[in-house]
Amino acid sequence: MALEIPKQSYSGSIKEIAVGGDKGFKVGGETAYPFHLFEGQMPNRPRIGFEVWDKYPEEWAQELKDVYGDSLKDPAVWAKKVVDEYKADLVHLHLASTDPNGDNRSAAEAVEVVKKVAAAVSVPLSVWGTSATEKDAEVLRAVCEALEGRNALIGPVQEANHKQIGASIIGFKHTAIASSPIDINLAKQLNILLGNLGVPTNRIVIDPTVGGIGYGLEYTYSVMERARMAALAQEDEKLQYPLYCNLGYEVWKTKEAKSSAREMPELGDPSSRGILLEAMTASTLLMAGADILILRHPKTAEMVRAFINEMLG
Repeated sequence: MALEIPKQSYSGSIKEIAVGGDKGFKVGGETAYPFHLFEGQMPNRPRIGFEVWDKYPEEWAQELKDVYGDSLKDPAVWAKKVVDEYKADLVHLHLASTDPNGDNRSAAEAVEVVKKVAAAVSVPLSVWGTSATEKDAEVLRAVCEALEGRNALIGPVQEANHKQIGASIIGFKHTAIASSPIDINLAKQLNILLGNLGVPTNRIVIDPTVGGIGYGLEYTYSVMERARMAALAQEDEKLQYPLYCNLGYEVWKTKEAKSSAREMPELGDPSSRGILLEAMTASTLLMAGADILILRHPKTAEMVRAFINEMLG
């Protein structure tokens, strides 16, 4: 007698969100747990975005600097490289230079960089601030206006600045990356606030805030898993949104990823160490329900794409 795999039916589903314009894509739409294709549908494959900074990333690991070379000096060239050579589905533009505790560049300066990057690529854009709520409110509002019609992902949108940024997201028709600090209740509350403000339900994705392997990944996984369970099995409509995971930033800032062989010889080959840490984190987050992964290393992207293809059959 043939083995019959027990199946669970789900009363809820994840909202399908369109990202970008004519050359964009959709994420979400799942009617079962991640890759449970024997129980439901996963109509849109998880997408891979690449991180691009608006300034030279001095603190990046040498392995990353060697891969990208001089392109790191020009965000538009860098963005074009990750799309043309590394097949990025999305460009995640980090406005690191606007950090008020760093270079503190103005909103006007940030907008000029955003415009150049937007002109260089046709894939969807995600524009990311520095999590300084007041400065992000100023900068991201200007970015929303500059990218009108592009349906960009804008974040992090936090509770402290959701009204300012949310209003611009509504007015200029973008999508909010609702960011909360690894807490399912805070994630839900922020989605409620954005909905009350008037942000359409098809213009929100959740950034649960992720940790890399060895740095809180297990807690991240449990929060994402609980969000998916609430969305699918309990029909919690305030958690039925795609999940956006900015993991490259978290993985590559750790000493294990960026230390040289001289600094930490006991950790082995530094050229592969960070890649493996990033790939293991990404594959784990995919199993927790990630819809968009933001990576740094192109070899990681190759490994993650292969994993997705294998899981989707």
